[in-house]
Amino acid sequence: MLSIKFIRENTDLIKKDLKKRQDKEKLKWVDEIITIDEEYRKLLVATQKLRHSRNEITREISDLKKAGKDFKEKVQEAKELPDKIKQQEGVVEELKKKIKYYQLRLPNILHESVPYGKDDGENQEVRKNGTIKTQKFELQPHGELIEKHGLADFDTAAQISGKGFYYLLGDLALMELALQQFAIDFLVKKGFTLVQPPFMMRREPYEGVTDLEDFKSMMYKVEAEDEELFLIATSEHPIGAMLMDKVIDESKLPMKLAGLSACFRKEIGSHGIDERGLFRVHQFNKIEQFVFCKPEDSWKIHEELIHNAEQLFQKLKLPYRIVNICTGDIGIVASKKYDLEVWMPREKKYKEAVSCSNCTAYQATRLNIKYQKESEKQNVHTLNSTAIATGRCLRAIIENYQNEDGTIEVPKVLQPYMHGIKVLGKK
Repeated sequence: MLSIKFIRENTDLIKKDLKKRQDKEKLKWVDEIITIDEEYRKLLVATQKLRHSRNEITREISDLKKAGKDFKEKVQEAKELPDKIKQQEGVVEELKKKIKYYQLRLPNILHESVPYGKDDGENQEVRKNGTIKTQKFELQPHGELIEKHGLADFDTAAQISGKGFYYLLGDLALMELALQQFAIDFLVKKGFTLVQPPFMMRREPYEGVTDLEDFKSMMYKVEAEDEELFLIATSEHPIGAMLMDKVIDESKLPMKLAGLSACFRKEIGSHGIDERGLFRVHQFNKIEQFVFCKPEDSWKIHEELIHNAEQLFQKLKLPYRIVNICTGDIGIVASKKYDLEVWMPREKKYKEAVSCSNCTAYQATRLNIKYQKESEKQNVHTLNSTAIATGRCLRAIIENYQNEDGTIEVPKVLQPYMHGIKVLGKK
């Protein structure tokens, strides 16, 4: 979130940014926040004065008692103060909550390079990589094909868990693990520390990493005995929150972490290609890149993270393109976001496989994560990027490596993890 100090000092910048985002509703909030904040600060001072007066009167009563003088008037005055203080404290707390409400929902300040656009149709292509093959045969739907080979079971999963879930079987399950290990090995060699986070989070830390109210519609809630918990939508969220309310020594930055986790989301296509397959599902595994760093390093690291993802897809020999996400599609947390879209030959289009964001100080401010720089403390910057989301990547492999007879070649880079298996579906 934006700190209240930043909001006070940069109202014009925030308004300009909201206009760029085409967010008329939140544009109205800025002046309202400033008004509430002024009222809050005045009342806070007044309440502090009342507390001071209470302490002074207490001392005066004590002095009058010692001097043998009448102190009844002062006692009456003292009796009235607690109610006044309590009343004002209640108003102060309500004003504080209002400010926090707006703070949590105001978006991050966009980087100047973010293109203007209404929706994802206006995202800006940055570059392409890879050669798109022209298949001389009709590609089989990936979901149907892997079922035919006995490599997946969607019907049983639907009976057990509902639509949007799947069983992976045999060699395809092995390939899914191969993708994870391939990405982990790559990132560990790049200096990332592997982290397997909790798969459930409390409300408070979750509100620190994202706009939970906006995100909640796609999340699974777990009713625990004493509090509500949410299944994680990505390891970015528990990893981002793992340093909540902590101060990091400057020498430990940048802190580069590779998250390994299952992800849970209420997202699935209502019909067609996404309904029976691996692309848009309720549960999938993902290897995530996450970095805590100093502000001056974050834009360089943002480029490093997207290049890491590109190298993985280059090694897999999957054609892709990089797009710069526009103002109408970027969400509230990121200051700038790249997507890597992998080529899906059956649809003859690029589809999102990687999201790479620089969140600047936005998450760190919400979570109170700082680093010690000499005598002062500053908020760190946080960045995140998919390395491999296995379901989407498997679909891309199944389509791009599909042979006319319905068999599927195993990408060479994955073969060392496949116990000698080079082709899926071979009888």
